Amino acid sequence: MSQSVENSGGDGESENVTKLVQKKGAHSTVWNFFGFKPEDDAQTVIICKQCFGIVAAPQGNTTNLYNHLKRHHKIQYELAMKDKGATTQSTSRQTTQTSITQTLYGASPYPSSSQRHKEITNAIAYHLAKDMAPINTVQNEGFKAMMKTLDKRYCLPSRNYFSSVALPDLYTRCRTTVEEELQNIHYFAATTDLWSSRTMEPYLSLTVHFITRDFKLKSRCLQTVFFPADHTGEELAQGLKESLNSWSLEEQKMVCITTDSGANIVKATSLNNWTRLQCFGHRLHLAIENAMKDSRIERAVGLCKKIVAYFSHSWKRKRELAIAQKELNLPEHQLKTECPTRWGSRQAMVQRVLEQQTAIGHVLSSDRKARHLTPTWQDIEVLEVINKTLTPLADFTDALSGEQYVTSSSVKPVLHLFETMMAVQEDDTDLARSIKSKILHYLQEKYSDPHTQELLNLATALDPRFKLDYVSEDNKVSVKDRLKNEMTSIGMQSPPTTVPSTQPSLLPVEKKRKTLGSFFKAAKGNEAAASSSDSQENDVDMELGSYLLTRNIDSEDDPLVWWNENKGQYPKLSLLARKYLCITATSSPSERVFSTGGNIVTCLRSSLKPENVDRLVFLAKNL
Repeated sequence: MSQSVENSGGDGESENVTKLVQKKGAHSTVWNFFGFKPEDDAQTVIICKQCFGIVAAPQGNTTNLYNHLKRHHKIQYELAMKDKGATTQSTSRQTTQTSITQTLYGASPYPSSSQRHKEITNAIAYHLAKDMAPINTVQNEGFKAMMKTLDKRYCLPSRNYFSSVALPDLYTRCRTTVEEELQNIHYFAATTDLWSSRTMEPYLSLTVHFITRDFKLKSRCLQTVFFPADHTGEELAQGLKESLNSWSLEEQKMVCITTDSGANIVKATSLNNWTRLQCFGHRLHLAIENAMKDSRIERAVGLCKKIVAYFSHSWKRKRELAIAQKELNLPEHQLKTECPTRWGSRQAMVQRVLEQQTAIGHVLSSDRKARHLTPTWQDIEVLEVINKTLTPLADFTDALSGEQYVTSSSVKPVLHLFETMMAVQEDDTDLARSIKSKILHYLQEKYSDPHTQELLNLATALDPRFKLDYVSEDNKVSVKDRLKNEMTSIGMQSPPTTVPSTQPSLLPVEKKRKTLGSFFKAAKGNEAAASSSDSQENDVDMELGSYLLTRNIDSEDDPLVWWNENKGQYPKLSLLARKYLCITATSSPSERVFSTGGNIVTCLRSSLKPENVDRLVFLAKNL
């Protein structure tokens, strides 16, 4: 209900509008159309700014105000309703956001003893160890901001906490897990190598490889220990023994150790009376180096190195090479540099130069001072021979360098394939024939050692992909006999039946007279023992014969999967498979350990103590 206010004409109306004041503390937009007289301090009489009528609105209720506008002022009512809807949505969004913000910011931080705080701290420690990140990462502003965004209740511990508490605890837990794994293995193989860090501190690595009961091949880097002693055979032999003892590993369980051909490590394994397998990658690398001793090859390879250096030391020449690659529709690849200690790097360099020879010639022809680097047709011919001969060998080296799958049983098949690939063809040049014959002769000579042949024969025979296919006819009988002997010894090592012990009686035992039946019983027992021995021998023959008669699995199938499915049918042979198939064909696992060490001991972390290097490498490899 509204009533009009007395006024005196139009000028008075505008004057009254001007004199009306807004409601104090108003939030609703409808109050924009109503006001109060200045002298109305209590603001009890509400006046419409359009018609100057008095509107009753008890206790500030705005319903009557909206109804007044709806009945008397349609346009103002629509404006008020529109403003009301916009204000409601804005207020709703603001209220929701404020609620979340108050929830996140207003909540108390996690106690350091809470489960959530421990989970996040352990996850950060895992990141630092596994990803080889510097510990001072936790001090970086970006890392702190990220953690604050992920969980605002988490308080990031200090750098000192991670270095002195979190990472040592993680190392202890990880070492305990590895120790429990090693307690349950029957046999293991090993790889080892020496390495010098960025600060020229020498380290000795030891990695073990074993196959679990469910035929999973596992590798564990046990240590990268600081080794300041002279690198003599005697010192290395003692150091390796101490490494095994520190992990309570019995030397009798170590089937073989794979190393490079260094004289000191060869002597060390000999002093310890350990079976040693030469690294296939190193042997092949040396075979190739031996075959490359030719004046034509030395000139062509030397020219490749100069070409690579020409483009590597100038960004302008790199830019010109990239432009030439686009113009000639060649792959936009960078040239590769040969590394003397890296297997296959020479072949990779030669292959890339041949791929980009047109672009290289285009750039060199425009530089008068570099035209002498342009390869002649004779150089190109030599490089093509090198690339054609070495490319298949590099592929085999990469395949045998793995540590997640069986490799030792593939050495003999690969050597057999080499004999086929390295066979002289009618269209081979004199240089190609020389390279092939040198490589093949070197490998045959180095792998002719009887002990190496016997080890590789056993590993190949226990691989269901190959069995005796790559064992020479002269050695098949001896390989079968060796397998039978080891299978028989496995049967003899079964634990005897234990009988509860009793305390010896102090009373004199009355001697019983032997009856005639006791002699027959003793004779029958001897016959039973002989029969049991014959039966065991027959079981061994039957198990081995059955295995050899089964069809070979596909060459791309996993032999460990096959053994896991058939271990119940071949219990003794499956144990021998776990013994010999864990051997690695190369020492690549130790090389990878040192790559990990190089990523940890960077120029910014060159002051790391040796014991910390050992722990960080251990965590990075075993987590």
